[in-house]
Amino acid sequence: MKTILLLGSGELGKEFVIAVKRYGHRVIAVDSYPDAPAMQMADDRRVISMLDGDQLDAVVAEIKPDIIVPEVEAIRTERFFSYENRGMHVVPSARAANMTMNRKAIRDLASKELGLRTASYRYATTLEEFRTAVREIGLPCVVKPLMSSSGKGQSTVRSESDIDRAWTYAIDGSRGDLREVIIEEFISFDSEITLLTVTQQHGPTLFCPPIGHRQERGDYQESWMPHSVRPDLLEKAQQMARQVTESLTGAGIWGVEFFLTETDVYFSELSPRPHDTGMVTLAGTTNLSEFELHARAVLGYPIPFISLERAGASAVVLADSASPLPPVISGVEVALAMPEIEVRIFGKPSTRQYRRMGVALAYGVPSADVDALRAHARTAADCIRVTSTQ
Repeated sequence: MKTILLLGSGELGKEFVIAVKRYGHRVIAVDSYPDAPAMQMADDRRVISMLDGDQLDAVVAEIKPDIIVPEVEAIRTERFFSYENRGMHVVPSARAANMTMNRKAIRDLASKELGLRTASYRYATTLEEFRTAVREIGLPCVVKPLMSSSGKGQSTVRSESDIDRAWTYAIDGSRGDLREVIIEEFISFDSEITLLTVTQQHGPTLFCPPIGHRQERGDYQESWMPHSVRPDLLEKAQQMARQVTESLTGAGIWGVEFFLTETDVYFSELSPRPHDTGMVTLAGTTNLSEFELHARAVLGYPIPFISLERAGASAVVLADSASPLPPVISGVEVALAMPEIEVRIFGKPSTRQYRRMGVALAYGVPSADVDALRAHARTAADCIRVTSTQ
């Protein structure tokens, strides 16, 4: 039995804990607030600030984990090298976790070191640098904090009047103590996909069928699998994903994001863990969900193949207001009365506006009309209400 220290205990971590527990391992879930979703499934829990290196070191020293699994960006990832040198397995690796928690490191790796095609970009640490970068990139352009999650702080600058607001929004949306933003060329893409990529300790790199997704406020609202991609473009995306994951090293699942135009593929971002858009795999779209794939890869268990079993779609359930009290969730029974629908409620102990509280999942045969499944999932999600107990 392995002891796994999960750093970050949101909804993705919750499903990972369920997958790992099914294989008989022990999990201690850590986050900055009590009763986080993964804590509800884990063997034990700790509440700390993972941006406090001393607190992080103390938990690692106390638990003495075999495996450390980061699930969020706001961690003192530079400490991972020390843990790895002491014989602990950092997922996917200390190098990967440290580089991918910062958009600057991963973008420079992809563009400058590996030569992958990306949007043109600049960095800024001050408002004046930001204004200069926007002029150099041109309008419209996309602005993101270098360290953030779930689209926080991301916006599109379409006119001069948007510049100061975008800067403030990006800085306010930054996680951790890094106050720097990336300014990207706006790519007029046909679609954007997540390519779930699985690297193994003792096996070949595998790919899930591409996932299409739609975002609002920089955060995913719905995803679907499979997303139709021209074979030559899919092959190019897979090769790019293989290059960057091999360079970062380690075993696990990676959410590699791409923009697709009519003729080309642009590398966008990468997460070294299960991806929020990959929650569509909870609809049984693949023979193993992204969380089961991550668990097997992390534990060194074999993954012989990945196959498309169903078509599926996911639609998020959002909170519409903030409250520190546990929310009341209603309408689940209405959604579940619909055919070929499943629901996952995350169990978050409080709300804020637009916080993801659950997801509705629609599924059908592999050849099902994906647009119809998307509409079905959205209808189910709209049945579910999140209200404050105040």
